[in-house]
Amino acid sequence: MTLPNALSALRLLGVPLFLWLVLTEHDGPAVLVLMVSGVTDYLDGKIARAWGQTSQLGTLLDPAADRLYILATLIGLTVRDVVPLWLTLLLVGRDVLLAFTLPVLRRHGYGPLPVNFLGKAATFNLLAGFPLLLLGEWDGLVGDVAHAFGWAFAIWGTALYWWAGVLYLVQVRDLLRADRLNPREGVAA
Repeated sequence: MTLPNALSALRLLGVPLFLWLVLTEHDGPAVLVLMVSGVTDYLDGKIARAWGQTSQLGTLLDPAADRLYILATLIGLTVRDVVPLWLTLLLVGRDVLLAFTLPVLRRHGYGPLPVNFLGKAATFNLLAGFPLLLLGEWDGLVGDVAHAFGWAFAIWGTALYWWAGVLYLVQVRDLLRADRLNPREGVAA
């Protein structure tokens, strides 16, 4: 257990807390949990690279925590009618589509592909936009400004999320094509 992995585990523990806070309309603490999650997400990667503590567990925990926060946020905000169902389905649909690549990759001897910068940028935009949309529920200038910026981040994040997904599919296709042209020993074709 390294410090970066401990930070990722802490983020995972915050997911059910965050969802409960959103669903019970404790918006201030919910935004605080999301902010702490964002800081620990940044720190775990920074520390892992700086201290040479990257690990297979970390490469699985970090994106899993990101996906779970996005899912928990979408569930909570959709139930509360802060975001429309179509946005939730669009974002979850992308992850469901990409989940179908995992058994194919495994059959060819690969694990999950690494997260690319575009995917990280998409996640950042979504996790910045969602708390702003939550704050956008407040009355007054703060709510109005948060609502506008929240939707800007959410729309941009959704576009980047899908773009990163398409690039992931292209990467999978290229790996499979390379395997077909140059089969590796001991791997199913």
